[in-house]
Amino acid sequence: MSKYVSDTMALILHLEKRKMPEKTKQIFSAAERGEHEIYIPSMVMAEIGYLAEKGRIETNLAEVEQKLGSYINFIEVPMGLAIVKAGFQIDDIPELHDRLIAGTAKAMSLEITSNDPAMEQSTHVTTIWK
Repeated sequence: MSKYVSDTMALILHLEKRKMPEKTKQIFSAAERGEHEIYIPSMVMAEIGYLAEKGRIETNLAEVEQKLGSYINFIEVPMGLAIVKAGFQIDDIPELHDRLIAGTAKAMSLEITSNDPAMEQSTHVTTIWK
C-alpha cells in the first residue's frame, strides 16, 4: 500500500470531480478502494474552508469531513510541532501555507500530490502530479 500527502488543489479537484492528471486521479481512486492512503494536512482543510468561505471553490469543509468519515484511507493529519519544524526547514517554498503542507510530507517522508510549481521545484519534497 502506497501513502501520499494531498495538497489543497489536488483534494479540491478530487472532491469537485474536476479534471486532473490520470496518475493523480488513479491515486485518489485507489485510496477509495482501500489500496492507498492519502493524508490530508490540517492546513489543507484550513485553505479549503477559507476558499469556500470566499466563494472561490464549490467544495467545502462538510465535504472534506464526509470524505474522511466515508473512506478510512483518507486520513487527517493534525499540525503539530514536528510538522511546523519540518515546514521551517523548507527554504525553497516561499508561501507559508504551502511550506506547512510540504512540511507534512517531509515530516512523514511521503510524496505529495501537487501541481504547485514551488513544490514541484523544491529540493525538500517529491511531488506526484502528471
